[in-house]
Amino acid sequence: MAGLLERINSELGRGEVERRYSIDTWIQDYLLPSFAFQGTQYPYGLNTSWSYSKVQEFSSSLPGHAAALRRSPPAFAAQMVRALTLSQARFTWRNPPSHTRTPRRKFGTPALAVLERPWPNGTTGELVSRMEWHAGLAGNAYVYRGQDRLRVLRPDWVVVVYGSELQPDEAAHALDAELLGYVYVNGGLQSGNPMHVLLPDEVAHWSPIPDPEAAGLGMSWITPALREIQGDMAATEHKLKFFEHGATPNLVVTGLPASLTPQQFEELVDKIERRHTGLGNAYRTMYLTAGADATVVGADLKQLDFKATQGAGETRIAFLSRVPAPLLGISEGLAGSSLNAGNFGQARRSFADTWVFPTLQDLASCLQTILDVPDGGELWYDVADMPLLHEDAKDAADIEQVKANTIRQLVDGGFEPASVVAAVTGQDMNLLKHTGKLSVQLQAPTSDEPADDEDDQGQDEDQDSGGDAAPDNEDEADGNSA
Repeated sequence: MAGLLERINSELGRGEVERRYSIDTWIQDYLLPSFAFQGTQYPYGLNTSWSYSKVQEFSSSLPGHAAALRRSPPAFAAQMVRALTLSQARFTWRNPPSHTRTPRRKFGTPALAVLERPWPNGTTGELVSRMEWHAGLAGNAYVYRGQDRLRVLRPDWVVVVYGSELQPDEAAHALDAELLGYVYVNGGLQSGNPMHVLLPDEVAHWSPIPDPEAAGLGMSWITPALREIQGDMAATEHKLKFFEHGATPNLVVTGLPASLTPQQFEELVDKIERRHTGLGNAYRTMYLTAGADATVVGADLKQLDFKATQGAGETRIAFLSRVPAPLLGISEGLAGSSLNAGNFGQARRSFADTWVFPTLQDLASCLQTILDVPDGGELWYDVADMPLLHEDAKDAADIEQVKANTIRQLVDGGFEPASVVAAVTGQDMNLLKHTGKLSVQLQAPTSDEPADDEDDQGQDEDQDSGGDAAPDNEDEADGNSA
C-alpha cells in the first residue's frame, strides 16, 4: 500500500487522506455445540455407530458465501431467482415527479447505450445479474466505467477510501468524512499486483442492504442465513449417511461373551460391520449367538419427521432471501393452500412490492452516478417485459382507465388539457391551470360579454336593412315561380 495516499492526493489535489478497506473480515467458525469430558470433545447427543462429522464451516466472505450456496440448493435457488428476476428489467430516462411540465414522462437518449451494451457482447440483463450476484453474496457491487464500457469489479478486491480532517485515523465514521475514491487490485491486496485508483464519479457502488457497523458498505443476505444453510447441509448429510448405512437405524449390540480377548472382540466387530453395513447389505438378517442382543437406537427418517425438519429450514432461508416459498418451489411452498390462486398471487405481489420494485429503484439510482444524465431527467426502470409482473397488467389497465376518466372530467371542467395531463400523471393537483371557460352545460357567468354585444349589434343592423331586402327576396321568389 506504499504510496497510495500520495497517489490519491495527486489525483484530487487535497491534503492528507485516510485509507479504509472494504474487505470483509473473517468471522469465527460456526460449529455445532459440544462439551468436553476428561479431555475428549463430544457433540451434544448420543455417539452411535454412525461416524460424526462437523458441520461445514464457512467464513463471511465472497468465497465463503459462494461455497455455502453451492452446497445448499434452497439458498442457491433463492439467489438465482433474485438475479433472474432483476435481469429482465430495462432502463430508461424519466422526468422526476417534481417536474412542472411532464412529470414521470419516460424517454430515451443515446446515453443509455452503455447500459444496453455494457461491454462487447454484453447485455443489460447480464450486467444486472452480475451486480445482484455480487451484492447478494458480498453485500456490495462495483461497476467501473472507462472508455465507453462498463466492468463489474470483484467486490473483495475493491478498497473504499475515505478522508477526514478531524479524525484521519477513523475517517469513515468522522463527522467530516468524505468519499475520496476506490482502489482496485486484481487478485486482492495480498496478490502484490498494481493498484488502480478510481475516482468516485468513475465507480457505481451498490449496497442494497446497508451494514449498520460499516460506513458506506453493504451486508449480504446470506450472513444471517449461514446457520440455516449449515442446518440444511447437515440435514442433507444426515440423509446421505442414512442411505450409506443401508437405510437402517443405528444398532447397539450387547451381551457378547466377556471371555473374548480384545483381539477377538475387534475381529467380531469387523465381521458384523462387513456383513451388515452399507447399501449392499441393506435389509440383511443379523444372526447372533446365545446371550447377544441388538437394540435399535436413534430413529429412521420417518420417525425424525425429516421432511418437516428440513422444510422448516428451507422456509427460513426463503424469507431471509425475500423470495416467497411458493415462488421458490420448496416443499413448504408446494403444500396446502399455498398454491391456491389467491395465495400464490399474494405471494407474487408481496415479492414484487417489497423487493423487486424497491431494488430496481435503488439500482437505477446507483447506476445513474456514472451516466450522462439529461437535464430534468433521472434513470428509471422499465418492467414491461418482466413475466413476473404480467398479472399486474389488468390492475394497470384499470388505473389508466381511472386516470383517463379523471382527465376528461377536468378538461370538461375548463382546465387546460396539458396541465390536466401533468397533474394526473404527476399526482399533483397543484399543477392544474384553468382556462376561465366553463362547461357548455353551465350558464354563462355574465350576460354582457363582448361576444354577446357583437351579436346584438349584428341583429340590429339586420333589422334596419330588412325593408330593402324583402322586395329583392320577393322578386327572386317571383322570378323563380315564373
